[in-house]
Amino acid sequence: MNKKSIRKRIWEILEKGNSNDKVSFYTDIFLITLIIFNIIAVLLETVDSIYSKYALEFLIFERFSTVVFLIEYILRIWVCVEEKIKNNKLITRLKYASTWPAIIDLLAVLSGLLPMIFEVDLRILRALRMLRLLKFSRYFKVMNLLLGVLKEEKQSFLAAMFLLTIAMLIASTGIYLFEKDAQPDKFSSIPEAMWWAIATLTTIGYGDVTPVTGMGKFFGAIIAIIGIGVVALPSGILASGFTDQLKRRQAQYENELSKALQDGVISSSERNKLTKIAKDMNLSEEQIKTMEKKLKEVN
Repeated sequence: MNKKSIRKRIWEILEKGNSNDKVSFYTDIFLITLIIFNIIAVLLETVDSIYSKYALEFLIFERFSTVVFLIEYILRIWVCVEEKIKNNKLITRLKYASTWPAIIDLLAVLSGLLPMIFEVDLRILRALRMLRLLKFSRYFKVMNLLLGVLKEEKQSFLAAMFLLTIAMLIASTGIYLFEKDAQPDKFSSIPEAMWWAIATLTTIGYGDVTPVTGMGKFFGAIIAIIGIGVVALPSGILASGFTDQLKRRQAQYENELSKALQDGVISSSERNKLTKIAKDMNLSEEQIKTMEKKLKEVN
């Protein structure tokens, strides 16, 4: 095998995740398992009794994981040109390196390399390895769907966050004015009152800081009611965007399915294409069967 064919084969293994390709399939399984064990290791390392007993084992596993993720990152940068062969290789690699999946891979590597380079064992650097959890977005399409919704609805989310910020400032300013004299130790300033504002708007209400004056209680009740609507906005936007995204994907699949059924029969090549589209869109077998049954009845 020459260099080009090796690069293409590695790209197929790392990128396609095809269950018919055993090497690709088991590579994905290995990397997913490694990510899971990395998250478990980060959690267990915070338990002093466990970490003190198995510190060497944790270190060896971390070094092994960092090497694996580094090799994976380098290989992905090298083989990414196979996806867009017509473009300049350097430009293609630079563009790929700036994509979200590549940035996540880089963070996964740096979280392990930084403690090795600087020879320090800071808890914050160890905790950064929790970022490896984001690598799951490469293997689970539903996470990519969620990220796509967040990207599409970013303007709506920004508007909702802006409203939430305004509500928080109004709440913290109001409670400061009503409670500063009665509770100068708890509401000594507007920034100090922001904790109460956030807890009340999000309806958490820990109870560690509460108004005691009549006007403060009345104002707090109004803020709590307002918070129900304001805090619900982001979740409503997310749910609506998620539904719209699913409908668009189903419509796109139905369009491809309709083209395949024009002659009344779905050929093997058409079936393979539809299977790939369905997998990329994270459509379930039940959804696919329902759409096929519906279109066959129409045709």
